[in-house]
Amino acid sequence: MTRTIDLVTLGEAMIRLTPPDHERLEQASELKVHVGGSELNVAVAAARLGVGVRFVTRLTRNPLGRMVENRAREHGIDTSHVVWTDEDRVGTYYLECGASPRANSVVYDRRDSAISRLRVGEVDWDAALSGARAFHVSGITPALSKTAAEATLDAVERASQAGVLVSVDLNYRARLWSRDDARAVMTRIMRSADVLITTEEDTERVFGIESESYEEVAMQLAQEFDLRFVAITLRENPSVWRNSWTAIVYEAGDSRVHRAPVLDIEVVDRVGSGDAFAGGFLYGLLSEDAARGVRYGVGLSAIKQTHPGDIVYATKEEVDRVLEGGGLRIVR
Repeated sequence: MTRTIDLVTLGEAMIRLTPPDHERLEQASELKVHVGGSELNVAVAAARLGVGVRFVTRLTRNPLGRMVENRAREHGIDTSHVVWTDEDRVGTYYLECGASPRANSVVYDRRDSAISRLRVGEVDWDAALSGARAFHVSGITPALSKTAAEATLDAVERASQAGVLVSVDLNYRARLWSRDDARAVMTRIMRSADVLITTEEDTERVFGIESESYEEVAMQLAQEFDLRFVAITLRENPSVWRNSWTAIVYEAGDSRVHRAPVLDIEVVDRVGSGDAFAGGFLYGLLSEDAARGVRYGVGLSAIKQTHPGDIVYATKEEVDRVLEGGGLRIVR
């Protein structure tokens, strides 16, 4: 049975290598392998809640490329519009898990990855977006190269012209591009966006927008880019492994602010938490409204942070239990 596609995501998926037991990279004798990448993580998060999702990327036709596709498919994600190449490479990155006062650390090895060489015209967007209600991309994808930036811009424009809701996660990465370059490209992309998912820090870095309140930041973003929804995730981290986590969503249509509960988290692995929020938010928005979206975004992403890996492994029932204030007794 073919699942109806409601959400399409575009972006890079990589192989992640992590030393076990908080080891430093230079002392490690083994590495744990995970598959992840912002838009793949979003795709999995939404699919785990029942959304029909298609993931579009460019992969090298080798065992690593097949590993990425297999991971997407095991979550029920459609990969029929993946662009395959016999050239280039699948990007990798190394994650060193810290502990206070040593922060987590990432080393990228993604230069000349297959997706960084994606060009306008390689994806049949009329077919890839057929029947979709939403399209999602992050600021990581256009940061990979000039051709990837143009391909991303083409994709969001095509989605907007097709009447598809366009969701963008700002996801600024200083190791990929400068603030000026990010501002120039992301400003163009935002012209086609309906939804922006961001943090207060990324908003200031890329767009120079700051205020004394998160709500005011969200309103300024909505006004600046004519957005329907602006979601801001909020984290307080008294230690590397003890955080509080919540989010707000500003809905421009009626100038309302929707708030999620504040959840205390014992963090196992925070990589991919913003992506899990995006997937949960889009699930709630597509199935009901922004108020439901912000709750499911925070609930799903909180669970994501309690297990290793970039991709969330959780069920809707588990998210409901967290949002209802379920205790810590063993679930039997």
